[in-house]
Amino acid sequence: MSTPDEPGSANRVEPAFGQPAAAPAAAPSPSAGPSAAAAAPAWSAKLEQLAQDMLRERRSERRWRIFFRLSWLLLALVVITLTVSSPVGSSSKSAPHTALIEVRGEIAADTEASAENLVSALKSAFEDHGAQAVVLRINSPGGSPVQAGIVNDEIHRLKALHNKPVYAVVEEMCASGAYYIAVAADEIYVDKASLVGSIGVLMDGFGFTGTMEKLGVERRLLTAGENKGMLDPFSPQNEKHKAYAKAMIDQIHQQFIAVVKQGRGQRLKETPETFSGLFWNGEEAIKLGLADKTGNLDFVAREVVKAEDIIDYTPHENVAERLAKRFGAGVGTGAVRALREFAPQLR
Repeated sequence: MSTPDEPGSANRVEPAFGQPAAAPAAAPSPSAGPSAAAAAPAWSAKLEQLAQDMLRERRSERRWRIFFRLSWLLLALVVITLTVSSPVGSSSKSAPHTALIEVRGEIAADTEASAENLVSALKSAFEDHGAQAVVLRINSPGGSPVQAGIVNDEIHRLKALHNKPVYAVVEEMCASGAYYIAVAADEIYVDKASLVGSIGVLMDGFGFTGTMEKLGVERRLLTAGENKGMLDPFSPQNEKHKAYAKAMIDQIHQQFIAVVKQGRGQRLKETPETFSGLFWNGEEAIKLGLADKTGNLDFVAREVVKAEDIIDYTPHENVAERLAKRFGAGVGTGAVRALREFAPQLR
């Protein structure tokens, strides 16, 4: 304990036991002051403003994204509505005209030249009173004898029912199954360089047995019925099966020949090569009686049918179908996303 006589004793206070002495007041920092205190709220305001700007930008992007997706959906719906409500050419079908049906590409099921599409077009054309005649414009290498046979039979039936002439106009090619259809027409018109004919039947395939042996691959085929594995490309060729298949396509060939003879009648100048599968240019086809004259669609409509107006009855892909194929599921996906993003706003 200090005494009053000690220097400075009057100004010193002893702390109580167990309590720390009070720290002396710190001197003010040279950097602390009114400017530093004001800087903190300013930075906070700028950060808040930046966050609000980013939020507004994200909302704007979202609104535009929804807008474009809904616009595509609306466009698709409008096109579908217009296509369904206004069929192409329906307004002028009552006036005299030439009815056109296109036979293009492979003749097979699920193609534009399928029997389903062509028969539907033929019925519409024959039933229209304004159609003075039906013209098949053909550019096809052929295809299924079944599909071609259905169309040929339907042409004969409709001609007898409605008493309207039918003309075939060949562009680049009218071969095999396409010619099977063409011979149902009353006359066949070609270009001098068109390819016509190929009256024959084929059945093709591949054999991989030698390749499999080289690769060490074993074919394990189980069948119920001794002929069930007929013409299997991974098994050795069976002569019995080969003879059976050959007899079958020969029979179909004879059916084809009978249809050609029925359709062309006395005009056909048969030679040993006529039904061999060969094809000829248009000029030679006329000489052989496979075709009648040269001429294109406009010539036939103007000079033969005497109805220059041409209306196409062929089922074509409409704009909506082309859009659907082009954009595929993307349009639908976009619409679903747009509706999902719209949903929270509707609650």
